[in-house]
Amino acid sequence: MSAPPPAVGRARRLGWPQRVFSQVLLMQLAIATGVTVLATGLFLAPLSAQLDDQAMRRALAIAQSTAAQPQIAEALLATAPGPAGPVQSATERIRRATGAEYVVVMDRRGVRWSHTDTARIGRVVSTDPSDALAGRDVMEIDSGTLGRSARGKVPLRDEANRIVGAVSVGIAYDSVRARLLAAIPGLLAYAGGALSVGALAAWLISRRLQRQTHDLAFSDISALLTEREAMLHSIREGVVALDRNGRVRLLNDEAQRLLGLGPDAAGRPLDTVLGEGRTADVLAGRVVGDDLLTVQGARVLLANRMPTDDGGAVATLRDRTELEHLGRELDSTRGLIDALRAQDHEHANRLHTLLGLLELDMHEDAMEYLTEVVGVHRATAEQVTEKVRDPLLAALLVGKATVAAERGVALRVAPGSLLPDRLVDPRGLVTVVGNLVDNALDAAAGTDNALIEVGLRAEGRTVVLRVRDSGPGVPPTQRASIFTEGWSTKELPAHGRRGLGLALVRRLAERQGGDVTVDGPAGGGAEFTVVLPEALADPGITNPETAGPETAGTGRSEPERTEPNTGIAGEAQ
Repeated sequence: MSAPPPAVGRARRLGWPQRVFSQVLLMQLAIATGVTVLATGLFLAPLSAQLDDQAMRRALAIAQSTAAQPQIAEALLATAPGPAGPVQSATERIRRATGAEYVVVMDRRGVRWSHTDTARIGRVVSTDPSDALAGRDVMEIDSGTLGRSARGKVPLRDEANRIVGAVSVGIAYDSVRARLLAAIPGLLAYAGGALSVGALAAWLISRRLQRQTHDLAFSDISALLTEREAMLHSIREGVVALDRNGRVRLLNDEAQRLLGLGPDAAGRPLDTVLGEGRTADVLAGRVVGDDLLTVQGARVLLANRMPTDDGGAVATLRDRTELEHLGRELDSTRGLIDALRAQDHEHANRLHTLLGLLELDMHEDAMEYLTEVVGVHRATAEQVTEKVRDPLLAALLVGKATVAAERGVALRVAPGSLLPDRLVDPRGLVTVVGNLVDNALDAAAGTDNALIEVGLRAEGRTVVLRVRDSGPGVPPTQRASIFTEGWSTKELPAHGRRGLGLALVRRLAERQGGDVTVDGPAGGGAEFTVVLPEALADPGITNPETAGPETAGTGRSEPERTEPNTGIAGEAQ
């Protein structure tokens, strides 16, 4: 699905871009720039405070070293303040050695005994020295006669540890600011490098996003998503999307209906939600091909699978149940027409024979001939209904016997067969018997002494069905494959599909907790055995289909009639 083309002649407006690529790139650049500026600011703020603290501690250390020299205190007590005094000489030597802006020694009155500007010696200091004269060390940023500076002040003590004055040392604040400004270019260089790397990463990510979104705008993506949701849930075709790990990524309403799944199947592995079988193999890509047939529940599905670029796949499902039934009915109708055509010829021969007998005044022979012809058909019907009490199943066998006779195959009910009229699901059993008999008829037709034998007996509530034919049989290597959807050895019919009948037989048997097997009897041919547990109602119920929603005496609900009563023929012989 492609993006809608831009309108011809549409004026381009300045402002926020519409493409996902452009918007994501701008947002990532804004985030990277904001983070860089914030990180730089957060780094500079403590750096300035750290430089101030370092300057104040340096000034305090110089003041403490100066006050620790005993000759300073002795000269303060023994001499008068002056530009050439010993205190001035000693402090100037210390100032030049340490690089301080000033080293001031004062007495207890706050009178300077040393200063960088000798004219200020003998005058009272400009800042309050009371804390230092009280015996406390002081660190501060303050302004004085020489301007703003980082200061350290300590008390000056004599040999008796008495406070006789104080020492104040200042570090020019301009040097502190200079160190801060000197650090900014390097910091900005690092920040610019980080921003460049972030911008490059943002561009690469946005380019990848541009390719993945096909350079669509957010409004286009929203519209496409809305259209996709509407399309997926409105089409009458199942859509199943899988990721690269085989998990269900998307399942539309029709797919849920066809596969018998709920919306909770999304996000779960395909084999978990569907179980083992051909349907899971087709959707997972383990069976490849176009228009693959599979049976899911009572439905015949046509599946196609298309891989996607991310390693997943999208599979489409079409319900061909009704179409397959119509195709089978077409095949059955054509076979019935051929049988009727042959029967028409036979009927004409009988009428001609009867007419000749009447014209020859052989009335007794004519009556005997009619009795014999009618008696054969009556005997067949009576034989079936005597052993098979269910009317639907008996009618099926009588009809199949007529068709088999027209094809030169004898169909009989096996000795010892007896099926009471207590079937829980007679339509399901009709489908099973019809498929197996049609299969046997196709296999036995054209062989010597062609025969089909149908055995039905009840064992408690279990029905055991056996259908044996005189055909070529099923090779042992193929007996496990004949129940697979799509497996067949016959030519394609008019509707172009085969290989469903035996799969439906197995599915019907498994739904009732039973099983179907195939074997090769000693006399040759093939023998299919179907075991259906709990296929009969309790003996007190003679018509289970009208017994109500709860089957009397069984404590369980009547099974749904979901299997179609179409007599779909199996295709595995």
